Amino acid sequence: MDTERLTPMLAQYRQIKARFPDAIVLFRLGDFFETFENDAKIAARELELVLTSRSFAKGVRLPMAGVPHHHVQSYVAKLIERGYKVALVEQLEDPKKVKKLVKRDVVRVITPGTVVEDALLRAKSENYLAAIVAQPSPPAPLPVRERGEGVRVSFGLALIDLSTGEFATTQIEGADAETKLFDELQRVQASEYVLPPSLLDDESFVARLNAIRAARLSPIEEHWCSIETARRTLTDHFHVTTLDGFGCEHLPLAVAAAGAVLAYLKSNQPNNENTSPLLHVNQLWTFSLAEYMTLDAATRRNLELILPSLASGEAAAGAGGRARSLFGVLDHSITAMGARLLKRWIQQPLLDLDQIQARLDAVDELHRDAFLREDLRKLLDGLYDVERLVGRIGFGNANARDLIALKVTLVRLPQIKVRLSQTRSARLRELERQLDQLNDVAEMVDRAIVDHPPILIREGGLIRHGYDVALDELRDQVSQGKAWLSEMEEKERARTGIKSLRVRYNEVFGFFIEVPRSAAKQVPKNYERRATISHAERYVTPELKSKETHILAAEDRMKDLEYDLFVQLRREVAQHAARLQTAARVLAQIDALAALAEVAARYGYVKPIVDAGHTIEIREGRHPVVERFLRDESFVPNDVRLDDDLGQRVIILTGPNMSGKSVFVRQVALIVLMAQIGSFVPASYARIGLTDRIFTRVGASDDIAQGRSTFLVEMSEASYILRHATPRSLVVLDEVGRGTSTYDGISLAWAIAEELHNIVGAKTLFATHYHELTQLALSSVPAGWSPPSGADGANGNAFKNFTMAVKEQGDSVIFLRQVIPGGAEKSFGIHVARLAGLPERVVERAEEMLRVLETSRQVDKGQGGALLGNEQAVMREERAEYDARVEVWRGILQQLMAVDIANMTPLQALNVLNEMQMIVKESGSHVVE
Repeated sequence: MDTERLTPMLAQYRQIKARFPDAIVLFRLGDFFETFENDAKIAARELELVLTSRSFAKGVRLPMAGVPHHHVQSYVAKLIERGYKVALVEQLEDPKKVKKLVKRDVVRVITPGTVVEDALLRAKSENYLAAIVAQPSPPAPLPVRERGEGVRVSFGLALIDLSTGEFATTQIEGADAETKLFDELQRVQASEYVLPPSLLDDESFVARLNAIRAARLSPIEEHWCSIETARRTLTDHFHVTTLDGFGCEHLPLAVAAAGAVLAYLKSNQPNNENTSPLLHVNQLWTFSLAEYMTLDAATRRNLELILPSLASGEAAAGAGGRARSLFGVLDHSITAMGARLLKRWIQQPLLDLDQIQARLDAVDELHRDAFLREDLRKLLDGLYDVERLVGRIGFGNANARDLIALKVTLVRLPQIKVRLSQTRSARLRELERQLDQLNDVAEMVDRAIVDHPPILIREGGLIRHGYDVALDELRDQVSQGKAWLSEMEEKERARTGIKSLRVRYNEVFGFFIEVPRSAAKQVPKNYERRATISHAERYVTPELKSKETHILAAEDRMKDLEYDLFVQLRREVAQHAARLQTAARVLAQIDALAALAEVAARYGYVKPIVDAGHTIEIREGRHPVVERFLRDESFVPNDVRLDDDLGQRVIILTGPNMSGKSVFVRQVALIVLMAQIGSFVPASYARIGLTDRIFTRVGASDDIAQGRSTFLVEMSEASYILRHATPRSLVVLDEVGRGTSTYDGISLAWAIAEELHNIVGAKTLFATHYHELTQLALSSVPAGWSPPSGADGANGNAFKNFTMAVKEQGDSVIFLRQVIPGGAEKSFGIHVARLAGLPERVVERAEEMLRVLETSRQVDKGQGGALLGNEQAVMREERAEYDARVEVWRGILQQLMAVDIANMTPLQALNVLNEMQMIVKESGSHVVE
């Protein structure tokens, strides 16, 4: 379209739209933000607006949809929620003061990952923007490639929460780097991903991202992901010459990701002389996934750490508005900062014993000293979210009320510091040392800003009297002008005899004299009529016009000066962003620790012993979530001990449905996790050997989107566990093998249990309906078997059978919820069906069929029992055969690697091949099967 034919305003819009083609441009026109063309169609559809049109030139009529300027934030929130990018275009000049086209430009670009406005954020959740870069690793060594593993990929991952200034990066390497990456992405739940073309074009990779969350995918040029460019971006931003101080100088992919996400932020934010862009992003934290217990997506979901597994959002809540999740139970935080930190702790259990003990000791002191805990929680009550206040201040869009909220929080710090100084635990004492009272910042704000400022920062009324001499002089001028207007009104009433005469003001006419139409005959001749309304006439006088110019000019200068003074103050406060963020982190830790102590006191939790051993012992353990929501019965506590020295490393737990098997195995996992986040646990005693990972395979779920059946998902998860578990891991399996035929299921469950016992050596809770698995505890270990590496003290058979106690009363059954030694005698499936309300005729027919099947089974019992009894022997033979094949091929490969091919003659090569062939023939035909 020829821009010559367009109105100046539309030409201005087109130029701005060309700079942000992928954004919905909200263009300020008077009291509305308008959208045009395709943006208008999207806005009308997504925001349920009326789509109109307007003529901008001959033959040029464009679609339009607009929203009132004072409600724009709520409409922006809806667009961001749906993953759109929004560019806000503001009027940079007062339309009343310019006769030409008003200057406009983009003042804010908002995407799901760059939100800083409180109204667009969830208080208790981070809002991460994530950048990912990838690089193929060198080919794996030959023995690795023989196992089917080829070229591996390493990743750099950077995370930034613009609302708080948190900035972190990591490098992920190894054969399972992609799995680790997606486990971490599942934890952080980023709102937006920044990806180079190489990843954005990878359909499989993008599909996996979309499976986590429907986040925005934003492109960035490969150039910004190069190591040198990224390093320069970071060093320029932090004003350093090396990244050694951030711990990532020698992690090229971590540097590339961090540089890319910072470059994306800067490229998407317009330059504005009144802002202090990204001053609050003043630290880069390099972390390693090895610092925390690894929790895969299935485990997070199955243990319901943050949300109930069937919930789609935080709205899923139980009694008292709390979600039926571990976070919902433990979240007794006072501040949003504390809640976000507690959520992070739950998702990142510690692996460092010293850190775990430091947290436990702090919680212990707060638990024992109820007065200390209550005092700190009262001091925290009413504090604002300092992390996000600093984010808005550093980003340059905080208003005067934000600064007052910051001051209100800072004035509490001295009292908190005094109370912390009376503590004994190392962590609380360290927090007291780190807490800067920030008196200078509080005084700076208090000296400048009135106690109750307006929301808008361009309308005046922000700055205290006495803060600035020039401002006070302008205020005096405005005050004198208003006094003159009041005096004029009284004088004109007396002169004209019109008692209802008023001196008024509006933006169209300025100052004017308003007289009722009934008194028009009394109006002096020097009054100039300006307008007539239904009940009055409006006039001006030369004297009033002259004074108007003076008064309005003084008011404009006053407002402009107030705005400039406020922006200057905001910049000065932003210079203290690092100190403020440190204080915010201290407050968050105090809140999270006090919340854990409060939970422990309310619900009767105990301090666990966490050590370097391999034993897990829990007495009278309870499920932290289930016990909170039981209404008609009390929770029945249970003991568990997983201990190699007792020959009790793998527990086979049988029992009917509804008897409590699933609750029991999950509660053990949750208690272990709670101990390693530094929380007290629901038990009378707990000793937890440091656990590197918790794995769960629970329930039935399919993956329809990727065409994976329930059974395939089940086997995939089991495979992942067997490949990644260690003797320090805790494995929770619930009903493995149920997705296929009975005999296939029993065989697979049996083999998986043996692998965990014989090869992996992990502490395992195996809940099952397959009573046949109880024979594992009765069988002997294979000849020549030795404990898996790392399974201290393991000897012989470490399977143990436990069952859920049940009491039969006629046709009914009572579930006692008690875990007792032994195996279940039967499944009670038909009893459960009766309890569930299945029609009686169906239940009776089921009982009839059960008798028929049991009779049939008795006929085949000899053959079937012998098969099951001999299964261990068959498996031992197959294992020995497999080991023999491995040894033969290992010898051949070693001989092959020792050959100097480059210096061999053809005859020597034939001799070597002949020798290898003879080895294979002598070893038997089974070697090549």
